[in-house]
Amino acid sequence: IGKKKASKYHWQSQNVKQSGVDDMVLLSKITEDAIVENLKKRFMDDYIFTYIGPVLISVNPFKQMPYFTDREIETKCPVCICVHTYICMCYACGTYNPIGESGAGKTVAAKYIMGYISKVSGGGGKVQHVKDIILQSNPLLEAFGNAKTVRNNNSSRFGKYFEIQFSRGGEPDGGKISNFLLEKSRVVSQNENERNFHIFYQLIEGSSAQQKEALGIMTPDYYNYLNQSGTYKVDGTNDSKEFQETMEAMQVIGIPGDCQMQALHIVAGILHLGNISFIEAGNYGQVESPDLLAFPAYLLGIDQNWLQEKLTSRKMDSKWGGKSESINVTLNQEQACYTRDALSKALYARLFDYLVEAINKAMQKPIEEFSVGVLDIYGFEIFQRNGFEQFCINFVNEKLQQIFIELTLKAEQEEYVQEGIKWTPIEYFNNKIVCDLIENKLNPPGIMSVLDDVCATMHAKGEGADGTLLQKLQAAVGTHDHFNNWNSGFVIHHYAGKVSYDISGFCERNRDVLFPDLIELMQSSEHAFIRSLFPENLNTDKKGRPTTAGSKIKRQANELVDTLMKCTPHYIRCIKPNETKRPRDWEESRVKHQVEYLGLKENIRVRRAGFAYRRVFKKFLQRYSILTPETYPYWRGEEKQGVLHLLRSVNMDTDQYQMGRTKIFVKNPESLFLLEEMRERKFDTFARAIQKAWRKYIARRKYEQMREEASDILYNSKERRRNSINRNFVGDYLGMEERPELRQFLSKRERIDFADSVTKYDRRFKSIKRDLILTPKGIYLIGREKVKKGPEKGQIKEVLKRKLDIGSIRSVSLSTRQDDFFILHEAQYDSLLESMFKTEFLSLLCKRYEEQTKAKLCLTFNDRLEFRLKKEGWGGGGTRSLVFQRGQGDTAQVKPAGKNLNISVGDGLPKTSTQFSRASTRSQEQMYSTPDKRSRPPNAALPKLGSQKGRRAPAAQTQNANLDFLNVPDQGMSGMQRKRSISQRPPPAPTSRPKVQPRSHGPRCRSLYQYVGQDVDELSFEANEVIDLVKEDPSGWWTGRLRGKEGLFPGNYVEKI
Repeated sequence: IGKKKASKYHWQSQNVKQSGVDDMVLLSKITEDAIVENLKKRFMDDYIFTYIGPVLISVNPFKQMPYFTDREIETKCPVCICVHTYICMCYACGTYNPIGESGAGKTVAAKYIMGYISKVSGGGGKVQHVKDIILQSNPLLEAFGNAKTVRNNNSSRFGKYFEIQFSRGGEPDGGKISNFLLEKSRVVSQNENERNFHIFYQLIEGSSAQQKEALGIMTPDYYNYLNQSGTYKVDGTNDSKEFQETMEAMQVIGIPGDCQMQALHIVAGILHLGNISFIEAGNYGQVESPDLLAFPAYLLGIDQNWLQEKLTSRKMDSKWGGKSESINVTLNQEQACYTRDALSKALYARLFDYLVEAINKAMQKPIEEFSVGVLDIYGFEIFQRNGFEQFCINFVNEKLQQIFIELTLKAEQEEYVQEGIKWTPIEYFNNKIVCDLIENKLNPPGIMSVLDDVCATMHAKGEGADGTLLQKLQAAVGTHDHFNNWNSGFVIHHYAGKVSYDISGFCERNRDVLFPDLIELMQSSEHAFIRSLFPENLNTDKKGRPTTAGSKIKRQANELVDTLMKCTPHYIRCIKPNETKRPRDWEESRVKHQVEYLGLKENIRVRRAGFAYRRVFKKFLQRYSILTPETYPYWRGEEKQGVLHLLRSVNMDTDQYQMGRTKIFVKNPESLFLLEEMRERKFDTFARAIQKAWRKYIARRKYEQMREEASDILYNSKERRRNSINRNFVGDYLGMEERPELRQFLSKRERIDFADSVTKYDRRFKSIKRDLILTPKGIYLIGREKVKKGPEKGQIKEVLKRKLDIGSIRSVSLSTRQDDFFILHEAQYDSLLESMFKTEFLSLLCKRYEEQTKAKLCLTFNDRLEFRLKKEGWGGGGTRSLVFQRGQGDTAQVKPAGKNLNISVGDGLPKTSTQFSRASTRSQEQMYSTPDKRSRPPNAALPKLGSQKGRRAPAAQTQNANLDFLNVPDQGMSGMQRKRSISQRPPPAPTSRPKVQPRSHGPRCRSLYQYVGQDVDELSFEANEVIDLVKEDPSGWWTGRLRGKEGLFPGNYVEKI
């Protein structure tokens, strides 16, 4: 149960499930444990997005989520709206920066953003072309730039800054990609349980038989560049299908068909180059199997013998006495392997650069107007063995973390200063000290500067250079707080934790030198495409140090930071919840570690700086104006004063908020929750009022419909009583909720449609009181008998006299006059009953009968009726007759005559009478009381009720027609029937001495039973209440005064006293 309370449904959120806190600035406790717990709640409920102010937190769900599909975008799902708002914030030179460790979901987040922009923006042919390139660039660059690592099945092994350019109309009409530090070393070697770049496996699995024959494609375990790790497949990845997507992407981007084929030649040629092995022969390296040279030479369009020569020897320039001389130096086995790998890496890196440039050419735009940049870069990496590549990757992440801290803190400080808010600076870890440790040039020199110095003095392969580097690092930065030595390398205390780097191969990979011999070799290719990848002019003299990989990545990282500083960066902090890559698997310690090194706690503290919530005055007023009548619906005055009025009206302590120049700052989340709760209560009150009014309206409509249906049953068949034609239908006239002695005969949850005390006539026409109950199942007739035996002997007990199933009733007979008699005809015998509320009973009976039998109940109208008697013992049975005659008055006069019962009653309202509308019956009263209101006079007016002592003379008429039907009995028939019902019940015990009623100076009346007013100008009263009579009206709606309130009430609910 406790877990259920954490996730609730909230009516204000359009029935969107709420889980945890979506903005972690509003967490009541700012601790790593509280942050992790909140993220876990949302992750388990499939809410992968949370935020800290403008910073988005994304947890990798390791499954496909229903976000940003055409259906979700069209229906504007909450996630799409959230991301749409996030994108709008970045528009006009904005950037998205997904940050997190490898496998945290940065690449997918970047794809979501680019895909969403493409789907929601409009445009014509040119714009659609750019959109297609934006979408198709992802599978192409992922094929050539992503690979499986031990921590991520689709890890980005390069950095990408994708700039989407917009027209003034907001349409994407251009773009540009900048790529950083492709991990070229992966082409020639991979760690255990990892793979090479996806494209190699896609080519092997997805190429056609003809392509395989032309490219010499074998199984992946045949190639040395693929079989080192022993991993060839990735769960959930279809390499064959993705190869087709890669080729389709090349087509969309506009890469010519011959260039596409040449790109595949290079990929296959690299695989075949890797199979060339070397042996040591007299301290020199030799190709072990010359036959293996033929296929890579064929694919790359170069001479086989020249390829062998350039792999085993190198041309060196020597200067002596002012003269330069070129000599060929034969390489040893290790150097030959290095040369082969250097050629493979260079081919792959230059092919990758060509693909990026092809995408840029397809999207290039002469004039830049507005842009949104998406930075998708490798995450922070800690492996079992961390080499030069991890060192460069983690350095770039340090730079991004530094700008994140600076810009976040800077933005907060600027807002507080601008608003004039007093706040206490927050202490946080500034990782600039780590960045300086890596990239400083002098005093003291950074790790990269020391590395470049060592590489400048290396010769050939440079054995021992790595040991020299370690010694120089100890001398230069050995005393730094964030640097330590260890037996095989050094340790850096990054913002994400301590990382141990293996020094082996640092210098060689940093040099990243491609010898001129290899460039010359590739420039001799017969394929123009391959020659275009090596445009260097080898005849020019080179001066100065060659560019190292470290200096290149340092320059690119600083250029990226400069670009981000010119824009408005927005961050997506990506979190990896587990190492198993399975959905709904949560590793608490791993997530907590990421929360710590991503600085989420410091980010929240900086964001709050003592204030959890801030909002401009206008928005605050709009949201909470409903709390006071002065501010709702509009505040007339200065907005700041309106906000102050709201805060004072809810009694918020002054130390809980500060007023800025344009914003209100609320200190604690609890204060905001208080405002939200009060706002919700207001809405709840209004909702209840609307619901109450609606239910009242529906109930009114229901009863009006019931009266109409009842009137239709008797229409043109039976005269009507003037007091029943507009009577409200109550249904339960016995108070069954308080009558367990009657409910005992019904089922436990059996619904009661109608209940009333009626008169039953036996074979001798003797009247007997019965309680008539109608339910959806049947009709119950309940009488009372004296107990003859047992401990309750002599007591009166309720007895079920008869139960009739609805479906067993054959018909109902009635007369055509205004009496209350009706006969229920059933297979065994009939029942003659008399009820004041026969019309209501018959309407409900007809409805239930039709529901059960799918047929109409037969109603017979005649002034001579017969009913069959019940057989008793040896005799009984037979029939009895009822004869209805015209008489005087509204009360039926009964006179038995043998087997006949003569019933005489005066004329009632015509058979064609229908109910009068509520408006028409009250219109005359309105005309009398408010002459300025024009309303239509009633078609016919109900006479007012007379007194008990005598009958009031009929109103004067211009015609000599018989107007006896307008005469009303001394008291309303409803009242008489109510008295009859009450008289059968034992009188209640006196509770207290009744209060003496104040003497009235005018006429008064007593209510016969309860009436609930259905409009604001009506009186409501209980039974036996005394009402001061202000005015009687022929319409039947009288005016009275009760408890100081004056209003209308139906005259047939009272009797004059």
